[in-house]
Amino acid sequence: MAAMIVGAHVIVYSQDAEADREFFRDVLEFNSVDAGHGWLIFALPPADLAVHPDERNDKHELYLMCDDLASEIARLREKGVVCSDVREDRWGSLVMISLPGGGKAGLYQPKHPTALAR
Repeated sequence: MAAMIVGAHVIVYSQDAEADREFFRDVLEFNSVDAGHGWLIFALPPADLAVHPDERNDKHELYLMCDDLASEIARLREKGVVCSDVREDRWGSLVMISLPGGGKAGLYQPKHPTALAR
């Protein structure tokens, strides 16, 4: 029997959703469709999912992955994106990128195997 789930839909909540939509469209250059009235739905790169233990449920985070973190940081900084200092963890090299709406998203170069089909 074929799998019934065909994708995932990620939601980023923002105090300035329009600014964050422009960021994903113009800075990260993610393709999008207009679902009506300027409500953009973005295509994401291939994704994998990790489930971590926590004392609370309904806590979710967004991390984008790249193959060369230093190059991606340089590209984003050229576009005016604020990136934190690089943090080295056993699972990857990580920065937090500031979204225009006031939130943050992680960007990392994994050191662990990924489930991405390449």
